[in-house]
Amino acid sequence: MATKFQDDATAALAAVVEDGMTIAVGGFGLSGIPNRLITALRDSKATNLTIVSNNMGVDGKGLGILLENKQVSKVLASYVGENKLFAQQFLNGDLEVEFCPQGTLAERLRAGGVGIPAFFTPTGVGTPIAEGKEVMEFNGKPAILERGIFADIALVKAHQADAEGNLRYRMTSKNFNPLAAMSGRHTFAEAEEILDGYLDPSLVETPGIFVQTLVQADEVKDIEQRTVRAREEA
Repeated sequence: MATKFQDDATAALAAVVEDGMTIAVGGFGLSGIPNRLITALRDSKATNLTIVSNNMGVDGKGLGILLENKQVSKVLASYVGENKLFAQQFLNGDLEVEFCPQGTLAERLRAGGVGIPAFFTPTGVGTPIAEGKEVMEFNGKPAILERGIFADIALVKAHQADAEGNLRYRMTSKNFNPLAAMSGRHTFAEAEEILDGYLDPSLVETPGIFVQTLVQADEVKDIEQRTVRAREEA
């Protein structure tokens, strides 16, 4: 059985990443994100990166650590409201931002993964999202042209994997991780459980053909928003 597994995530990523690359990252906020691979990206010291992700984590956690290290020059995301440093760098002109509706972002990643260069969608018509984009009518309704995302590198988090890189996700990690994995020319996956044999084919959600490097995930699972009730008097 061939293996794509590597022990050292930092060395594996450093051998591939270069300044100026576009990197797609799975997860949603701090849920289902590839923490170990994000840390490895920070440690690579690569700069002028374009990060494609639903959002940029929070201050000091998730993709926020790349902002702290001033490694990111552009962000393509659908939501960025939980990161004060992001806002500061954007307002200072240090960070270029391209906002993309969440469903459109998902489809752009999928399109890149299956080789579709662009597609039309009605989402965003008549809003700032449509500025500068081609508009066509379909069945009497306008739609704007959106381009597929072809990332140089993708970083994703899975629940289970086998040595061939077949992946299975769990709960929230099913959102952007499978789509990001498809979009990368070189996809790095970290998994909580790496099986000795092959993953049951009926459970595979990302085929190993999309994955080039596999590492063991760390045990970090941060909580983005913790809300509790006030303690009631006995």
